[in-house]
Amino acid sequence: MKGQPIPYSCSEMAWLEANRVLVIGDYHRAFCEVFGRTDVSAGNLHALRKRRGWKTGRTGCFEKGQIAFNKGIPCEPGKGGRHPNARKTQFSKGNRSGVAEAIYKPIGSERVSKDGYIERKVHDGLPRQSRWQTVQKIEWEAVNGPLPDGMFLKCRDGNRANTEPSNWEPLPRATLPYLNGHRGFDYGAAEPEVRPAIIALAKVRHAAKTAKTKARSAA
Repeated sequence: MKGQPIPYSCSEMAWLEANRVLVIGDYHRAFCEVFGRTDVSAGNLHALRKRRGWKTGRTGCFEKGQIAFNKGIPCEPGKGGRHPNARKTQFSKGNRSGVAEAIYKPIGSERVSKDGYIERKVHDGLPRQSRWQTVQKIEWEAVNGPLPDGMFLKCRDGNRANTEPSNWEPLPRATLPYLNGHRGFDYGAAEPEVRPAIIALAKVRHAAKTAKTKARSAA
């Protein structure tokens, strides 16, 4: 009766504790077979385990390295209890649908970033952020080779849409403070004829700071 405690004998309790790690379905079935009980449900035994604090060793989560129970099982409609319409909602490798299809851009497509740089799609793989590269970098590296680590390309004429390699100068990233107005001149706000001088001054300041740091290290 609902609300009434279910009595268990000492031998039953001993068996239940000893076999507590069994999956609940097997746990309930084996208990009923061994003791001939018909008045106990799987839910009753599950609640008993919880009340007693008996641990089963299972967390309900996939552990690292654990293999999924359905790994390698093909999803064939009509077999293994799978619904015949299962294929309709499956993703097929290489196929896109819905929003993904509507916004997809093929390799070679170009776009303008929010900062005004022209970007070109170079692949469809991962990581996603590497799919698009600035065209000025692509064109510059085609002529000069890979851009060295710690360097970036600075636009000489201020026109970021001009992707000619000659319009982009490689500079150490450490020169950025001297170009953005914090420790030097505001390169972006300067007149075009003044910009080459600002770049030259930034390079001199960076070189002086580097030399000073090396001298301190050597002292």
